[in-house]
Amino acid sequence: DSDGVLDDVATMIGCTRSNLHVVASDKGLVVGRIQFREDGDYIDCTKMGVGGKAIPPYIDKIEDITSDAEFVLLVEKEAAYMRLAEDRFYHRYPCIVITAKGQPDVATRMFLSRLTSELQIPVLCLVDADPYGLKILSVYMSGSKNMSYDSASLTTPDIKWLGLRPSDLDKYDLPEQCRLDMTENDIKTGKELLKEDFIAKNPEWTKELEIMVRGKIYAYLEIVFSLGDMEVVDNVSLMFVQLYLCIMFLVTILK
Repeated sequence: DSDGVLDDVATMIGCTRSNLHVVASDKGLVVGRIQFREDGDYIDCTKMGVGGKAIPPYIDKIEDITSDAEFVLLVEKEAAYMRLAEDRFYHRYPCIVITAKGQPDVATRMFLSRLTSELQIPVLCLVDADPYGLKILSVYMSGSKNMSYDSASLTTPDIKWLGLRPSDLDKYDLPEQCRLDMTENDIKTGKELLKEDFIAKNPEWTKELEIMVRGKIYAYLEIVFSLGDMEVVDNVSLMFVQLYLCIMFLVTILK
């Protein structure tokens, strides 16, 4: 397993994987109110097309980061990211939108960590209302076990979980077709997560996970874009997303 070998070599010589000049191909995307220079080239992420800019594997080549964003919106799914990017969501609400298209890669985690360190703005996260969405969030916040040697540059500990939360299903009266039955494996994963430190130290998150495991129901993030019809994305659903984000952002800040 070459991936494991790279981790072992980096650990032995005390460096990061990028220092070995062996990196994965581009995966993460960023769009919105941020500008920087990448290896000397000026990049404005409000002018990189609808899909935004691919996050480069060599984060150390990024410099002169500037932004007037008030927060970073971290989105688990590429489909949700694209919908927000297409609507130029960052013009209505000054933010930077980032996705790693599911399980986060090293470059996206390192990029997010550097942004929060330099810009000193909050990170708000949207993931699926299932155990795997929370596991993805945990990787951003506390890192993965096999790369614990480089956790300082790969983690962003203070991420606010906006949603989608299990309690949102009833709170916003989301239709039955949006609610999916958990498998035995899903339930097992949820129960294991309840024992994790990043969940246990947050009573609110523990309560949400308990609701999920007890109800044996989960939901995908895409439901906030399609009220009543999983195939349709319209202005009504977009208004719901914007209202949802505004309310949850205010609640988060007030707390």
